[in-house]
Amino acid sequence: MTDSDLSSAQEFPIAPPAPRKGRGAVTNLQGRYEVDQREVVDDGWQSSSDAPGDEPPALRTQIFEERAKSILTRNASPDIPFSVSLNPYRGCEHGCIYCFARPTHSYLGLSPGLDFESRIYAKINAPELLERELAKKSYEPEPIALGVNTDAWQPAERELRLTRRVVEVLSEHHHPFAAITKSSLIERDIDLLAPMAARGQFMAAITITTLDADIARTLEPRAATPSRRLRTIRTLSEAGIPVGVSIAPVIPFVTEQDLERVLEACAEAGATNASYIVLRLPWEVAPLFKGWLAAHFPDRADRVMARVRDMRGGKDYDANFSSRMKGEGLWADLLKQRFYNAVRRLGMNRRDRGILDMSHFRRVELGPVQVGRTGRDDPQLDLF
Repeated sequence: MTDSDLSSAQEFPIAPPAPRKGRGAVTNLQGRYEVDQREVVDDGWQSSSDAPGDEPPALRTQIFEERAKSILTRNASPDIPFSVSLNPYRGCEHGCIYCFARPTHSYLGLSPGLDFESRIYAKINAPELLERELAKKSYEPEPIALGVNTDAWQPAERELRLTRRVVEVLSEHHHPFAAITKSSLIERDIDLLAPMAARGQFMAAITITTLDADIARTLEPRAATPSRRLRTIRTLSEAGIPVGVSIAPVIPFVTEQDLERVLEACAEAGATNASYIVLRLPWEVAPLFKGWLAAHFPDRADRVMARVRDMRGGKDYDANFSSRMKGEGLWADLLKQRFYNAVRRLGMNRRDRGILDMSHFRRVELGPVQVGRTGRDDPQLDLF
């Protein structure tokens, strides 16, 4: 065995863990902050019913309530088109294997793998915190990006309705915001979103990586199907809401061949704007993605990672602000050319994006104790 063969065998094991139905990650990889290291060892006691290749048992999603200390997150990254974001949830049941937010579960002492998509933390005081923030005399309004780290309309939202309550606060204050989602549940809130869009205070983006339902089923196992997301674009557009498509990420040899088809389908459904991001593999996302490749695309795993490294200066990931979203090199340039040729042909990206009307913002001063939308007095929100 050559050195290159040995390296490949270590990166893509011959017998990768069996994927779980409805889950993206195939392992519960340790977070980088854990002190104790674990290693899976076959001790010879494996029963015949647990033989490799058998489907592992279903993993139940757990929802944990938490009281956040703050709700608005600010960034100064030059390659991100917003500086303020709001995320009502930590972790995301959609289970997208490529999600750049997976490593944030390491801060909780949990795994960025299966824990990230099965142990969801709901910030139950998010609407009250937002009300308090918007009431401050020092608050300077600027557009808020909703659901950037984890999807604000993920399955837990159907019952908890945290995102809807956040949108109610933004609507009452006439505070502009933009949202990105893979969920058709956003349609539930059109009664709030459409009037805001009519005032120039809301725009939406739907993420679609591929039109291939079989690939999407393993890539983004609990998100809406590609066809359902196209229907959501149409529904939002027909309601008068500016809607775009985010093709993120573009994965070489897996989804990149779908680029033009996705753009064409979204334009036909009513999307007026489009953007794309090349696959990013920061921190624990890299080994998790490689495990997914080994489980679902063993025939092309080496080719995929070789092309990724071609765009990342020979590494799995390069965090350079100038190239981390689009990559660099010949393949990245060709991808960029394909994207812009298709966008130009379809007449997309002609309308100005990111321009929301801040002129009608309403500030409402609150008393020292505010009764939240849960109907309970909660004077201790700042003590957590």
